[in-house]
Amino acid sequence: MIPMPLHAFGTRYDLPAPLYLFLIGAGAVVFISFLLVLRRPVVRMQPTGDDLPPVPQTPSWPGWLMVVLALILILGGLVGSQSTPDNVVVTAVWLVFWIAVPISVAIVGNYWPYISPLNVVARLVGGQARLDWPRSWGYWPATSLFFLFACGELIFNGVTTTPAGAAQVLLAYGIVNAIMVALFGAETWLRRGEVFSVLFATWGRLGYFRFGAPGRRGFFGGLVRPFEASISRLTFVLLLLVSVSFDGLLATPAWKDVVSQLPNSLRSGAAGYTGLLLIVFVGMVGLIWALFTGFAAAVRAVGHLDEPLINVIAGLIPSLVPIAFGYLLAHNFGYLAINGQLLIHQASDPFGSGTLNLFGTVQYEPNRNLVPTAFIWYFEILLIIGVHIAAVVLAHGYLGRVARTETQGRRAEWPWIAAMVGYTMTSLWLLAQPIVQEGVKG
Repeated sequence: MIPMPLHAFGTRYDLPAPLYLFLIGAGAVVFISFLLVLRRPVVRMQPTGDDLPPVPQTPSWPGWLMVVLALILILGGLVGSQSTPDNVVVTAVWLVFWIAVPISVAIVGNYWPYISPLNVVARLVGGQARLDWPRSWGYWPATSLFFLFACGELIFNGVTTTPAGAAQVLLAYGIVNAIMVALFGAETWLRRGEVFSVLFATWGRLGYFRFGAPGRRGFFGGLVRPFEASISRLTFVLLLLVSVSFDGLLATPAWKDVVSQLPNSLRSGAAGYTGLLLIVFVGMVGLIWALFTGFAAAVRAVGHLDEPLINVIAGLIPSLVPIAFGYLLAHNFGYLAINGQLLIHQASDPFGSGTLNLFGTVQYEPNRNLVPTAFIWYFEILLIIGVHIAAVVLAHGYLGRVARTETQGRRAEWPWIAAMVGYTMTSLWLLAQPIVQEGVKG
């Protein structure tokens, strides 16, 4: 098998017009949609329901099946072939679980609690809580763990994307999960500390089905409720945006030019480069917090809202979740289509033993041009415009509910549309960098 890069694409697409025209056009469409949405009436009833609903009390048989599967993957990663394309563990962890499952949850709804092996372990181990959950912790354990997993994919992937490395990540997190459940009890840990319970509950607000969570059935039905107005919870949601934006930044020619000018100790492959990436990642978290807080403050001031600033931020952040989903899907669409083909090869010999060929597909070679790059580009344009329009609609609903008058609510939306138009153009620019090249065909 030919090794596949983490985010592989086919041939680059030669744009029929300058990129800036695509960016301006996308921003214009979002702005026009705002003008149309602005006149839409708003139901002023405040939504109710917990930020994260209780998780199922009884482990289900799919959860037990997932426990067995996780144990097999850990064993296969530790003792199987250490060739990444030949061992299914890396594909299962970083492509299926880290990317495909969140996308499916955001479309279908949060089905994860009913199949989670972590819930099975938690219900077995976590009886009476031995310690109270410190109030100051909030959602920081889940937020910190999400940051570490994101670093595992984006920064430490030289280790974590090997079969043994991926298996060790699974094993280590399973142990952490069991210890924390034993200390704080299953219910508390699963709702505030266990990263994937929090992650999929967040994505599940987008999905069509609620699966017991508050909100109406239908896409975006769970996003009418604000998130908990705490720094830890809001940072978790913003990390969904930052992690994909950071990955997109690393693929840009501008970043490669910056790296080429750095001393050898800070270039890719050097130990200093890891530290540089961590600084940039943390810096981007701080930057998006500053930008988002600034726009939220402008919204509050222009609309003369009575809500505290932290509550305005918590009310507006649900409108960013569709954008995070759109960027997640758009950024990984080509990756899923190309690297996902590795599963065809791996299905016949999951752990690369070299002696199996269960389905006769061991010799299958991924087709890098399975999906035309032009299709990926235009799909990304439509997707990014669509999710930003959804963000405008959600913000319109929130501001219409909390403003004292309808006029003030509409006035408050103007700073937000400026943020949405700017973010639309920035997102498309980042997405364009690895797959398109500018030029006019004559």
